[in-house]
Amino acid sequence: MTTALSVEDLLNAYRTMKTIRDFEECVHVEFAKGEIPGFVHLYAGEEASATGVCMNLRDDDYIASNHRGHGHCIAKGVDVHGMMAEIYGKRGGTCRGKGGSMHIADFDAGMMGANGIVGGGPPLACGAALTAKMKGNGGVALAFFGDGASNQGTTFESLNLAAVWKLPCVFVVENNGYAEATASSWAVSCEDISMRAEGFGMVGITIDGHDFFAVHEAAQEAVERARNGGGPTLIECKLDRFFGHCEDDNQSYRAPNEVREIRANKDCIKRFATVLTANTEITNSDLVAIDGEVRVLIDDALAKAVADSAPGAADLLTDVYITY
Repeated sequence: MTTALSVEDLLNAYRTMKTIRDFEECVHVEFAKGEIPGFVHLYAGEEASATGVCMNLRDDDYIASNHRGHGHCIAKGVDVHGMMAEIYGKRGGTCRGKGGSMHIADFDAGMMGANGIVGGGPPLACGAALTAKMKGNGGVALAFFGDGASNQGTTFESLNLAAVWKLPCVFVVENNGYAEATASSWAVSCEDISMRAEGFGMVGITIDGHDFFAVHEAAQEAVERARNGGGPTLIECKLDRFFGHCEDDNQSYRAPNEVREIRANKDCIKRFATVLTANTEITNSDLVAIDGEVRVLIDDALAKAVADSAPGAADLLTDVYITY
């Protein structure tokens, strides 16, 4: 356990993880009702990664995400009400209802955007990291991407550029075992994706992504290295997603009872709660109280998103890079 974390830090971490989980469970249920436009790719099961990483970032640090970005958004501080409204395509959304699940962004929170392009995030993180380096403000940029994106040319180019220019950048591979339906054990050439870091002259580490404390410690070292001029780091978090690639995925490629066993034995929130109640002054009652508060928050965000209005025809000409 990371002893440097205070009780307040630990409770905040639990709240963030629980908010991500309940948000995703809610969206899973609501999507099945047919009210949410487009697709959603749920982050449930991977909460320790986003939370453990983003706790080490400042408000003015930037992250780039991928199609499975809800957890990254919440961990970086994006408003849950704005996120839910965006997923529903409503005016109150973070992108005024015109982006949807795969394009949630909030520059004020340091969230450059979820991204439907596989491997689209690492180049954006390099740009933000270069900006921070040129300004000399000690800022760090971080990219989350999956095992599928780890094989993309854009990712390799970003790793090389960050190393050559010694950018204050951190690359986090969330290896959940499947690039859509393709097993990473079949599609990735090495046992650990972090091994590729050596070819680019940067530090690489593989950790158990179900373990909040392992994630937090690895991210803390990587962020400090980047912030102090030590260059980029590649972190591989090995973890599992509870749901399919997206909501129309029946997961027929997974072994029978695989998800059930993961939920029972690898749930990062249950694991975190067990450590907290066994090793700190935090009690189960403290956690139950947070559970209730989070449930109220998610229910409120859902109700307001459903009641919100949709963007109109005039909104098509706003938030674009050209004036008509």
